Amino acid sequence: MRSRSESLEFALLGLLSQGALHGYELRKRMSAIYGPFRALSFSVLYPQLRKMVEAKLIEQSFTDAGGLSRRSRIVYELTAKGRERFSSLMQNASPDSFEDEGFEVRFAFFGPTPRNNRVRILEGRHRRLVEKAEVIRKDLSKIPEGIDTYLVEWRRHSLESAEREIAWLEKMINTERKSS
Repeated sequence: MRSRSESLEFALLGLLSQGALHGYELRKRMSAIYGPFRALSFSVLYPQLRKMVEAKLIEQSFTDAGGLSRRSRIVYELTAKGRERFSSLMQNASPDSFEDEGFEVRFAFFGPTPRNNRVRILEGRHRRLVEKAEVIRKDLSKIPEGIDTYLVEWRRHSLESAEREIAWLEKMINTERKSS
């Protein structure tokens, strides 16, 4: 997924592959994927949904909101073309899926991802983090005098986070390999 838009499209297709949803529910479930600190605004969500409707990946219908509201809700559902697109994306394990956001979104839909692609994505993420940890280690070993101590602590924290994720990825990779 080269861009945030492609990552968002993948996540929306993944959520809609589980069943039809309205915009508010999609946004709520997207927050579960991206976490509470990267809120997805409606000003980002609805233009993406509109693009996907125009591309015939999803279709929209109207339903009564129920309760006290008289407004109808727009419900989004995958089309056959959308199912094909999601299936095609699930077969892909590009280097973009090793990066932070791409990995988070791909991992959220690991269940329907073919096992060999899960392993490739986990291994790619592992390689990426090992490289990142090495760069941070080198930076920490060459810290010049006068650098802000908080910056140094942030770099140490980044290294510890990468090392924890590396250990977790190694467990996940071993588990995936054993399940074959």
